[in-house]
Amino acid sequence: MNKIKIKEFFSNLGYYKNYCRLCKSRNLFEFLDLGYHPPSDEFKQKSLLDIPTVYFPLKVCSCNKCGFKQLSYVVNPSYLYQYDYPYESSLTKAGENHYHEFAKSIINRFDLKKKDLVIDIGSNTGVLLEGFKKFQIKVLGVDPAKNICDIAKSRGIETFNSFFDNNFVKFFKKKKTRAKIITGTNVFAHIDNLDDFFKNIKKILDKKKGVLILESPHFLHLVRDLEFDTIYHEHLSYILIKPFIPFLKKYNFEIFDVVKKDIHGGSIRIFISTKGAQKVQARVNKICKEENRNKLYSNKALINFSHQVKKNRYHLISFLNKLKIQNKKIVAISAPAKGMTMLNYSKIDKDYLDFATDKSSLKIKKYLPGSNIKVLKDSDILKYKPDYALLLAWNFSKEIIKRNIKFLKMGGKFIIPIPKIKIITLKNFK
Repeated sequence: MNKIKIKEFFSNLGYYKNYCRLCKSRNLFEFLDLGYHPPSDEFKQKSLLDIPTVYFPLKVCSCNKCGFKQLSYVVNPSYLYQYDYPYESSLTKAGENHYHEFAKSIINRFDLKKKDLVIDIGSNTGVLLEGFKKFQIKVLGVDPAKNICDIAKSRGIETFNSFFDNNFVKFFKKKKTRAKIITGTNVFAHIDNLDDFFKNIKKILDKKKGVLILESPHFLHLVRDLEFDTIYHEHLSYILIKPFIPFLKKYNFEIFDVVKKDIHGGSIRIFISTKGAQKVQARVNKICKEENRNKLYSNKALINFSHQVKKNRYHLISFLNKLKIQNKKIVAISAPAKGMTMLNYSKIDKDYLDFATDKSSLKIKKYLPGSNIKVLKDSDILKYKPDYALLLAWNFSKEIIKRNIKFLKMGGKFIIPIPKIKIITLKNFK
């Protein structure tokens, strides 16, 4: 392969984003460099282990003009989502309860009727739409991962296999209706072209009574609680309210409410409508003030955050080194995308971890991206009896620990790495 073909090959995999996704300013400030990583959901079959892994830069920038935060490099979404995608949104009871509560609260707040339609963008296995369908509300999902769409359809959720793009809009317009509610949970940060996104929303959302509801982790929690592992290639943007207000004006949209949620380490539910269609709640201005108060637009504060991230890595590696010197057996329990950022940034590989575990059948018997650590079932920790289990899905730590309480009872210990190292034993588990 000559140099030109190599360049073409890699240019098809992704590109550098040298301007702000919102205001288009090129005045970007890079404040965090996590090195080079493979896609966090690129779990490999054993037969593919000898195929070279492609690593992409994982760096975060802040726009000096509007304050928006985004990755400096965009990986082609087809590469990320359309081949054997392993993420399932409905694996934990806490997650399922959250989505069903979400659906019920929206039905009540906006007085949804059976004739109303709810569209979920990035609908995954359909767990959120399941919550609406339970109350006989019409639902439609759209997701780019075919294997995940098949799971949703098997659960009775109509799902269109596509990105949320013109392809989907053309399909939807044939229905000759408009959506009363459009949702996007943990998917908005995945979208590169936000201008096209809102243009497409305008084409399918009810102009007068329609509401777009986006739920994403809040950048405030990412910084305050040192949740740097939630940074990975699928998450192109890190959500703040203040920069979005002027951006939405271009499309005659406005944020009329923001509700805080505990899920995924601290999320916000953002309510958007046509300008003037809904009363703007005081919480919108309040959260903007909170973002300012926490210095989320200060480059100095962002640099300090970067230093704290490095310290976390030093402390974790130092702690694991001490355990290995003592001949302790360590595994990773749960294998979420955030865990891959943690492992690859900290260079934690098979020298430290004997294996990883997960509940998802889409990951079991595969190998973690980058480290090539084998994934087994959660129950295998009882069989192999390690001394410590590094808990990577710390946002569901209580549920995971309860599910594996026998591990604690046999003397095992859990390591929670974020925001500071915490050891959970049977004595201190509540």
